[in-house]
Amino acid sequence: MKNYAEEIRSGNAVLGIELGSTRIKAVLIGSDHTPVAMGSYSWENSLENGVWTYSLDDAWQGVRHAYAELKNDVQEKYGVKLTALGGLGISGMMHGYLPFDGEGRQLAEFRTWRNTITGEAAAKLTELFRFNVPQRWSIAHLYQAMLNGEAHVPQIAHLTTLAGYIHWRLTGRRVMGVGEASGMFPIDSRTGDYDAEMLSAFDALAREMGYLFTLRQILPAVLSAGKDAGTLTPEGAKLLDETGDLQPGTPLCPPEGDAGTGMVATNSVAVRTGNVSAGTSVFAMVVLEEKLKKVHEEIDMVTTPDGMPVAMVHCNNCTSDINAWAKILHGFAEAAGVPCDMNAVYTALFDGALEGDADCGGFVNVNYFAGETITHTDEGRPMLLRTSDANPLFANFARSLVFGAVATLKIGMDILTQEEKVRIDSLLGHGGFFKTGCAGQKLLAAALNTPVSVMATAGEGGPWGMALLADYRAHREEGESLSEYLQNKVFGSCQSSMMQPEPTDVRGFEEYLGRFVNSLDAEKAAVARLK
Repeated sequence: MKNYAEEIRSGNAVLGIELGSTRIKAVLIGSDHTPVAMGSYSWENSLENGVWTYSLDDAWQGVRHAYAELKNDVQEKYGVKLTALGGLGISGMMHGYLPFDGEGRQLAEFRTWRNTITGEAAAKLTELFRFNVPQRWSIAHLYQAMLNGEAHVPQIAHLTTLAGYIHWRLTGRRVMGVGEASGMFPIDSRTGDYDAEMLSAFDALAREMGYLFTLRQILPAVLSAGKDAGTLTPEGAKLLDETGDLQPGTPLCPPEGDAGTGMVATNSVAVRTGNVSAGTSVFAMVVLEEKLKKVHEEIDMVTTPDGMPVAMVHCNNCTSDINAWAKILHGFAEAAGVPCDMNAVYTALFDGALEGDADCGGFVNVNYFAGETITHTDEGRPMLLRTSDANPLFANFARSLVFGAVATLKIGMDILTQEEKVRIDSLLGHGGFFKTGCAGQKLLAAALNTPVSVMATAGEGGPWGMALLADYRAHREEGESLSEYLQNKVFGSCQSSMMQPEPTDVRGFEEYLGRFVNSLDAEKAAVARLK
């Protein structure tokens, strides 16, 4: 405690801030990379005029609140006022669309990763580039706005993501980490920059439509992990800390998306390593030995924060329906006169899932709050189904919620492991799905039929990973790669637990998945008819 207090007092502690889908979280780490203080802020997206979005005013309120809470945590634990930092990094929900004009004015609502409104653009760009362009990528949103003839498009001077926007306001630099940039536009891993041929192809398309800008003019500059991404300006310091205590001059690392921070937080940046980040959305990332043989619309090609090619299976839906049912069960407990806190509800759900029949006893949970590209569903209608002879136990209901949260991920992962024969040496889990006992880890291992490890730091997730990237920028040695830094300085002695898939659970999940897939016609009918 005394050492941490001195590190904080001398301005050597490093801060990572991540704007996640339900929480904005700030994590301060010491020189041993251990989290020493935290702050957070809860927020939710909203569906406005058919678009999933967040207000940027809410983003700043959340960032300031999380920082203030962290600052108070420092004062209470160490008796020190936080006035200076040794490094700072910003991450956020990957992908999305945030356009600005030359005066820095926002031109359209923030269109998040959750939207499935760019199908036409994504399909045409995939054909043009011969490279899969998912609907949530920034370039798909831009092209769809062009196809729609939206009036703001000719005014765009800067296009960025949520992490890039916050970083820009803190430093004045319009830059992007290569991992986050790979969710805006395809990256050439040989150069660590946007793919030049694809840039030219898009610019030609834009000229044919009468647009004068080029992508080089409006996209952020791409930086690899460890590069200089600017320093905290006086104006930026005031945005973070309204009291004026925080001093400017802190070096910032390139801003990254939550996919990149998840790779760092699980030491999954080396070839044949992978991780699963499971929260509001769920995605699996596998660092590849070689390019995939085919273009798959279900698989995103992105990069690690240091530019290595990564295959990504991304699903828009994971724990949102678990959260909704938890609220219902919490309300039932109160109505029954046995109130309990939400942690007890989640514990009961996840522990109960372990006691259910292997195949969930005839229950099926289609957890779609939003659409899913992998299963060709444009919108979501969460549904709980059961066969007429289902075994109506709480444990089967609970198990169906947990299995439902990862069923779509399994469909995408099968493309990698079965069609492309991608080899994975290790798969690590992190995020809220793994914070309640061992059920998430055990049942994900069954779903993917592969061992799943969880580190002691799994609950820290992205903001801790972002703090590590900021520390790498501030303290890496000459010639030290990101994977060397993580293995030698951060994870060398880190404890983890591995769970092997149990054959009974694997068979049960396969039976469950068959029912899940067969239920998707009903899901699509509900989307069409239930408004």
